[in-house]
Amino acid sequence: MALEIVWSPRAIKNFDSVIAYLERHWTEREVRNFVKQTLKTVSLVSEFPYLYKPLVGNETIREAVVTKHNVLIYRPDNDRLEILTIFDTRQHPEKKRL
Repeated sequence: MALEIVWSPRAIKNFDSVIAYLERHWTEREVRNFVKQTLKTVSLVSEFPYLYKPLVGNETIREAVVTKHNVLIYRPDNDRLEILTIFDTRQHPEKKRL
């Protein structure tokens, strides 16, 4: 059974920022692909919340690769999945702190 999906304000902001960047610098196709891949990853982790590895230093938070430049950071709980942020892997890892 899939967990209820809850997006944090930070995750929504970061998701929108990636889309805005892609719209400015890439084609509509890349925007659609990013959105499709993100939603596919969210759906997958809602079905299999422990499929991806825990975040280093915090076993309760996990990270799933969406694209080579974006990682979905999430926290599975009893009956819900909280999407914490979408992290750009080109940033310094210290910015991944939650």
